[in-house]
Amino acid sequence: MKLNFRKTGTGKPLVILHGLFGSADNWMSIAKGLEKNYSLYLLDQRNHGDSPHSDTWNYTAMAADLKEFMEAEGLQKANFLGHSMGGKTVMKFALTYPEMVDKLVVADIAPRPYPVHHQTILEALNAIDIQNLQSRKEAEDKLAEYIEERGIRQFLLKNLTRKEGAFAWKINLPVISKQIENVGEEITSDKPFSGPALFMGGANSDYIQSGDKEDIDKLFPDNLIIHIKNTGHWLHAEQPEAVISTLKTFLGN
Repeated sequence: MKLNFRKTGTGKPLVILHGLFGSADNWMSIAKGLEKNYSLYLLDQRNHGDSPHSDTWNYTAMAADLKEFMEAEGLQKANFLGHSMGGKTVMKFALTYPEMVDKLVVADIAPRPYPVHHQTILEALNAIDIQNLQSRKEAEDKLAEYIEERGIRQFLLKNLTRKEGAFAWKINLPVISKQIENVGEEITSDKPFSGPALFMGGANSDYIQSGDKEDIDKLFPDNLIIHIKNTGHWLHAEQPEAVISTLKTFLGN
């Protein structure tokens, strides 16, 4: 699948993947802080952003999308950064195509399986009558019936667009709703990735726990696990300068 992407900066390539319900734009502020040192490729994963929709939605397919992107752009090797769902995608990619990965950064996710915990968000999104929707305010009002945090509502509404004068979802909501279990599936491999890997968690998040170290060591033996202070799962939005500084230190020039 040919993925939509945005490119900025000059230097060694760094490919960035967003999380569930996100898009390439989520990491633009981080990219702006790195563009003097790196050529940044911010991708929309399948069923997200402006990339194509597909009934096939799993990490094997998303890793294959990355390989196709690399080949199309003539990139033999790159650094990779993935957040949450994107973190699992880049883990799968590094384990499947290790020769194409220089350094790996996984943001606030571990290889282990995660239980489904997006039911409220999916219920809220599916409660919006997209075919008869008249305004973005109407959509936010419906989301507010399910989601108290305005920041989360605004994040989700970035997926709302207009096509031929009518509202539509950028995300493939039906497939995501039916296959949401795939997002939490465990990343496994018979052979570890031997390159450098940084697992960068949020200090106030429980996505990377002390018990995850064994799995990380097994799959990514050359790893560094750190937690960014005063931040949760959305570490790139909550502490961008700390994330940028950490990335520069780990990736080098």
